[in-house]
Amino acid sequence: MTQIDPAIARLIDEAEGECRPFFDRLEQIERSNTHRVLASFQKHRVSARHFAPTTGYGYDDIGRDTLSAIMAELLGCEAALVRPQIASGTHALALCLYGALRPGDTLLAASGRPYDTLEEVIGLSGKPGSGSLSEYGVKYREIDVLEDGRLNLAAIERALREDASIRLVELQRSRGYAWRPSLSMAQIGEAARLIHSIRPDVVVMLDNCYGEFSDFDEPGAVGVDLLAGSMIKNPGGGLAPTGGYVAGRRDLVDLVSYRLTSPGIGAEVGSYAASYQPFYQGLFMAPHVVAQAIKTAILAARVFEKLGYAVNPRFDEPRADIIQAIRFGRSDSLIAFIQGIQLNSPVDSEALPEPWDMPGYQDPVIMAAGTFVAGASIELSADAPIREPYIAYMQGALTYAHGRCGLEGALQYMKDKGLLAL
Repeated sequence: MTQIDPAIARLIDEAEGECRPFFDRLEQIERSNTHRVLASFQKHRVSARHFAPTTGYGYDDIGRDTLSAIMAELLGCEAALVRPQIASGTHALALCLYGALRPGDTLLAASGRPYDTLEEVIGLSGKPGSGSLSEYGVKYREIDVLEDGRLNLAAIERALREDASIRLVELQRSRGYAWRPSLSMAQIGEAARLIHSIRPDVVVMLDNCYGEFSDFDEPGAVGVDLLAGSMIKNPGGGLAPTGGYVAGRRDLVDLVSYRLTSPGIGAEVGSYAASYQPFYQGLFMAPHVVAQAIKTAILAARVFEKLGYAVNPRFDEPRADIIQAIRFGRSDSLIAFIQGIQLNSPVDSEALPEPWDMPGYQDPVIMAAGTFVAGASIELSADAPIREPYIAYMQGALTYAHGRCGLEGALQYMKDKGLLAL
């Protein structure tokens, strides 16, 4: 373990003291969400039989189906699909888009450009012939957020009134690789009510990645029709080994299930030869783990504020996800910070990440993910596209103690490289 400069330790001690009042609300959210999870587990009578593996077609898989029912209830939805066969959040989102949209429909991205990995799904980039939505005749429109990061409700209303082909409005709860606040449940609910009041036929879809259990309410409770996320982010609690989920109105989840398997079969099949126990256990742990991750993000925000960096959100601002954005302004400082997080990870701590052309991204990307579950961003991790103004996106931490240790180590690494003045 690297020896930490006393000046760094003092800086973090001071920042932690200033953050403590903001930890109180997180603990209230954690208790509320833990109560909801516990009540749902008890209602559905979770027992050892739900952890059993299945093989073959997986008909009547009680572990799979009960897990999905619990997830639907926790997200405020009619139905859900929780499946180890869903490889990532992007996969879950693509299933929703292909399930709900048809040739001639228009997809309206109402919170700005979606996350980089969806660009090839939509057809904004990528190789011709890959089967993007645009190649299937789905049109695309985009509305930027306002300067303060709020949704442009007036522009959304105009688009809905002038374009009858809009079938689905996509919102992204988290900031992705953008310098904007994440969307709060209040903003999402306001947008959903507006959209439904103008066009009841339009589907409100939410990219819920990084946001689960960060607030008292979940998207289904505020009018979202369809949402998706990854089980190796918040809802897996650091224990789910793979998988993703889709939740929402039952008719829409049925359509998505036909893309996951095939029309006429849908959610009826899908076995899992490993145990469902880590999915259940991770979901039970998720409210606590998410709170640990957000506490880490708040501390990181205050530390870098004190060092003179721009951060988003600030340490004392409301949170709607686990991500902390830090603007470094120069590539060497950004890369050193990401490398410092990797070097202070429990897994692959000897590795030194470098920027590379990662599939699905439009710029070289550097990622620190010394995680027990490969790529699990609910564990302490950080990543960034190598483009101006060189913003790092830090997230996760299974424990706040490790989040603090990782932050200390990253700062020390930057100092040792001559990139941090205290």
